[in-house]
Amino acid sequence: MAYSTIIKPNTNFTPTIYSGTSASHAVSVGFQPDLVWLKPRSVADNHRLMNSVSGAGFYLMSNATNGESASGTRFTSFDTDGFTLGDADEGWNQSGQTYASWNWLAGGTASSNTDGTITSSVSANTTNGFSVVSFTGTGANATVGHGLGVAPKWIIVKSRGVENWRVYSSYLGATKAMALNGNNAEDTDSSYWNNVEPTSSLFTVGTNAGTNGSSVNMIAYCFADVKGFSKMGSYTGNGSTDGTFIYTGFSPSFIMFKNASVTESWTILDLKRASVPNANPNAEVLWPNDNFAEYDETQGIDFLSNGFKVRESATGFNGSGNTIIYMAFAENPLVGTNNVPATAR
Repeated sequence: MAYSTIIKPNTNFTPTIYSGTSASHAVSVGFQPDLVWLKPRSVADNHRLMNSVSGAGFYLMSNATNGESASGTRFTSFDTDGFTLGDADEGWNQSGQTYASWNWLAGGTASSNTDGTITSSVSANTTNGFSVVSFTGTGANATVGHGLGVAPKWIIVKSRGVENWRVYSSYLGATKAMALNGNNAEDTDSSYWNNVEPTSSLFTVGTNAGTNGSSVNMIAYCFADVKGFSKMGSYTGNGSTDGTFIYTGFSPSFIMFKNASVTESWTILDLKRASVPNANPNAEVLWPNDNFAEYDETQGIDFLSNGFKVRESATGFNGSGNTIIYMAFAENPLVGTNNVPATAR
């Protein structure tokens, strides 16, 4: 049985929904986040990611190759209880519109990390397995310290200039990468990670400009498995509404997945946006590689006390014989240090 030392996952990661106000607006998430990923639900507009290492004044868009942009008065601060939004803007805080944000706790103020051949600036949380890593690329094979103390299972890297996002999954391996801003299948190329798997202290980057642009500032988000809190993995689709059950060891609050075998969009589901709270299936999707408004897939995924079960036959969720990679974060551990089990939904 999955025993977790993180009894309250929502103090380390939480999805949040809010309504725009067209005025200065503090959004409470219950802790001071180091990564905020927000997306309008009710209108087609871009995903925006802000992190505490780059600073509140800058953002990147998961659905675009664009370089880092200034957030100006639209996203003004990371706060002890969440973050503050500024003036009216459809993509951030417009009155009459609804929004989702996904929020992660790292280690607060970044520190210098010299474990790799490239010195990095790292905000790391070794308890919840998440770090934000900033480094300057060299254009040559190199290593970068991530600060987690265990090997990350998933790494998302973006040049702060104009380039594709690149995603490493341990379930695809270091010969492959995927583009978060695209819907393409996995791409095999040694230039991404130099065919070297991450270690407990380092991840390796190759010569690809998307992971290691010469003299270009880069940002990486590194995620490790933590029992009862986070799980990165893969499953094989069966093309049926009676799809695979995936054991995570916790009741999920968030799942992001991608069919790695074929051309299909990335998909995010979370508890806060479910049309009927605490009911299955969870089918309200947002796509990290597109700016589309929220959409109801009808079948979706059942969020269970110990994992999730796929109920959607669509190829992006459940293509027969296809490999689907996923990352999931907990609402509740199956069993925490208080010996209280999560209840079924």
